[in-house]
Amino acid sequence: MDDTRPSGPLRRGWTTGACAAAAAKAAWQGLRTGVFPDPVAIPLPGGARPAFALALAEPVPGGARAGIVKDAGDDPDVTHGVLVVATLRPGPPGSGVVFRAGEGVGTVTRPGLPLPVGEPAINPMPRRMIAAALAEAAERTAPPDAVVEIAIPGGQALAARTLNPRLGIVGGLSVLGTTGIVVPYSCAAWIDTIHRGIDVARASALTHVAGATGSTSEAAVQRMHGLSDPALIDMGDFAGGMLKYLRRHPVPRVTVAGGIAKMAKLGAGLLDLHSRAGPVDLAWLGERLAEAGAGPDLARRALSANTALEVLQIARAHDLPLGDVVARHAWATAARALAGAGIALEVAVFDRDGGLVGHAPFHPAG
Repeated sequence: MDDTRPSGPLRRGWTTGACAAAAAKAAWQGLRTGVFPDPVAIPLPGGARPAFALALAEPVPGGARAGIVKDAGDDPDVTHGVLVVATLRPGPPGSGVVFRAGEGVGTVTRPGLPLPVGEPAINPMPRRMIAAALAEAAERTAPPDAVVEIAIPGGQALAARTLNPRLGIVGGLSVLGTTGIVVPYSCAAWIDTIHRGIDVARASALTHVAGATGSTSEAAVQRMHGLSDPALIDMGDFAGGMLKYLRRHPVPRVTVAGGIAKMAKLGAGLLDLHSRAGPVDLAWLGERLAEAGAGPDLARRALSANTALEVLQIARAHDLPLGDVVARHAWATAARALAGAGIALEVAVFDRDGGLVGHAPFHPAG
């Protein structure tokens, strides 16, 4: 995701789940009356009633289908502009709402997600939103018996740019959204993905997971330990989001990996490693340089450095183990977040080429 936030007020958008619910309601009304409502309004869990313009409305053999183009607002959402299509056919009496994955919607293949293996990747809240929209269309308190197929043409190619393959969702995208509303640049979706990755790892009985701040450190820690893809947690800047969830849902061994700048922030006590939380504390890094054995004059050079990488280069030029010192402090911060979970914790610091420049080995975190 591109997290370069534009200036000025940001426009909110709609989740794939909200679009799917609106498309399903329009398809049901088109099937029952021959008239597709355009725009079609639906209730959201928080009480809002947005209306969606139809991009597709047509009968199909035994049913009807409708489509809505997703507008994610100003959020850099990979699914912005996709067509979300609901095809609806009557179901057997008493069957309730049955969900099917159409083109571009994935299928769950690994345990640990909020849906059973073999189910279409239409998350529980979007399912409830679809059921509520159908009940409203049918003027009933319960949804009608219906088979609802959700499709996102082109979704399989887009899914390669998401974490779905790592989570064991194959064949396409997930239909997501807890509120129906996309809040631009919200951290919630990323943190939810971190949680789902941990859930999948635990359900797969993995005993070691690794969270990395970026692709270079992720590839490096995977090589370091020979980890499978499901063991890699897309932590990014959200060290706190990963560690706090692991405290409640532990695995035996956890590695935190990243570059010197992010690990210096963690070592200084930050659990949010994004630049918005503040720059690298060069004074703190100078103190760690002294801790690694630098004399006062050399340690003071950190204060005039441009980056944490420059401080690391100073340390390496003088054979000082700054990376190990930073790793030890990062370990201490992470261990506090894991306190009481009985997890063995490791911290690995990598350079931009994926070389290991600092290490705090596995040790029980409190």
